Amino acid sequence: MKKYLEAKPDIEYKDFVSCVDELPLWSAPFGLSLLEKVEMKAGMRVLDVGCGLGFPLIELAQRLGNTCRLTGIDPWEIALERIRLKVFHYELSNVEVFNYNAESMSFDDGYFDLIVSNNGLNNVNNLEQALQECSRVAARDAQLVLAQNLENSMTEFYTVFEKVLSAKKLSAEITAMKDHIYQKRRPVNEVIVLLKKYEFNVKEVVENSFFLRFLDADAMFNHSLIRFWFADSWKKIIKTEMHDEIFNTLECELNKQAAKKGEIRLTIPYVVIDCRRR
Repeated sequence: MKKYLEAKPDIEYKDFVSCVDELPLWSAPFGLSLLEKVEMKAGMRVLDVGCGLGFPLIELAQRLGNTCRLTGIDPWEIALERIRLKVFHYELSNVEVFNYNAESMSFDDGYFDLIVSNNGLNNVNNLEQALQECSRVAARDAQLVLAQNLENSMTEFYTVFEKVLSAKKLSAEITAMKDHIYQKRRPVNEVIVLLKKYEFNVKEVVENSFFLRFLDADAMFNHSLIRFWFADSWKKIIKTEMHDEIFNTLECELNKQAAKKGEIRLTIPYVVIDCRRR
C-alpha cells in the first residue's frame, strides 16, 4: 500500500504536533517567493544554505519527492536536531543535514544541481567566500536561488533610532548601526557583482516587500521576532549603561508615531535572485 494511504498521524503526540506547526511568518514571504523560482527536475541534488529550522528545506523535499536528494547546512547544531525530528515525523527519506559553515563545505566539486538560500547567505561571516564555495559545489548549469531582505528593511525604526542617537551626539553608534545594516543586508548590486565574479549568470532579479504591523512600541519590542532576533544587535550598538536611556527614548518616539498613525508599520523590502552556474 502507498505510504500516504497508510498515514495515521498521532495528533495527540507533543513532538508530532510541535513539528507540523513549523513555519515562522518572518521566513514565509521570502521563502514562498523563492519556491516560485525553483525549476523542478527529477533526480536533482539540492543544497539549502543556512537551512536554520528547516524552511524551505523540508518543504522542497516534499515538493520534489524521492527522486531528489536534499542537503541542508547550518552552523546552528541545535536547530539541525530540530530538523532531524521533523524529518522523522514527516517520514522523509530524502533529507540530510550537516553542521557546516557556508564558507567551508565538505562536498565534492560540482555536486549540486540546485542551491537555495532563504535569508541564509546574507547572514554568513564572509559573503564572498560563501559564494565562492557555492560556485565550487554547483554543477555546470546548476540553479542558485537566494532570497534576502534589503538595506531599507525596517527603515521606519532605523530612522527613529538614528534620530535618538543623533540627539545624544552618539556619532560612533550611528556609524555602528549603519555598518550592521550593511553587513547583514548588502545592496543588490553588490550581491550581483559577487555572483558574476563567482561564475553565476543572473537570470532574474525580483524585488518585493511586506509589512510588519504592531499596535505600539511595547508590542513591537516584545514580539518574539524583535526580542530574540533583532534587539540583541541593537543593544550591542550602545554601551550597556545607556540601554535604558536610549530604549526608553526609542519607545517614546515610536509611541508618538503609533498614536498618530494608529500603529507602527515596518516595511520589509526583499529580493529574490535567480542564477545559473556557468
